[in-house]
Amino acid sequence: MSTVTSATSSSDAWYSKYMGSNSSPQSKNTTDKTDFLRMMTEQMKNQDPLNPVQGADFLAQLAQFSTVQGIEKMQEAMGAMASVMESDQSLRAAALVGRDVQIAAEKVTLAAGAGVKGEITASKAGPVQVEVLDAKGNVVHKMALEADASGPLAFQWDGKTGNGDTAPAGSYSFRATTGSDAKGEALSVRLISRVESVSIEPQGLVLNIAGLGSHALSTIRRIS
Repeated sequence: MSTVTSATSSSDAWYSKYMGSNSSPQSKNTTDKTDFLRMMTEQMKNQDPLNPVQGADFLAQLAQFSTVQGIEKMQEAMGAMASVMESDQSLRAAALVGRDVQIAAEKVTLAAGAGVKGEITASKAGPVQVEVLDAKGNVVHKMALEADASGPLAFQWDGKTGNGDTAPAGSYSFRATTGSDAKGEALSVRLISRVESVSIEPQGLVLNIAGLGSHALSTIRRIS
């Protein structure tokens, strides 16, 4: 009686012949559509006539390969979408350069005599005091404001010290409290400055703001 080679062993032998001997790992690491169809053809040619492969098995293999192809196409589509979104981010970033933005910050680096605008969140109606401090913590200027109600309260420092002299270049911080002195409730301060440039980082857009450094777009409270 002649010996019949099983479908599995013949398919493995064919795969070893065409995918192992003739292809190095560097040149052939994956099986493409053509390889898959050739393997199926060899499997049909060398199947056991007394125990042929069922049609359902072929359909299952085809369905599996179709699923893999679908995933690859979806990945390509997602990659194209990511590229479009990155291009859109670049256009949006260009539109932000030169704009004034407001960010939660209390410190800013200024040139000599340069002023700055900002905003305080008042907790209630009444007097509010804003102090300007230099890098050593010395108070160089005080501003008395009046809040009509709780909410945002704008302020502006003209870059002058308390005696009217021009403040030197350096780092300055702002401290805001309720009442007419520094013993009241501390209030949050937001400063306003201009966007000098925008960087597109893996985590998203990063704005490089004059005197305030680099901040993520998500931290910006207002753009004007």
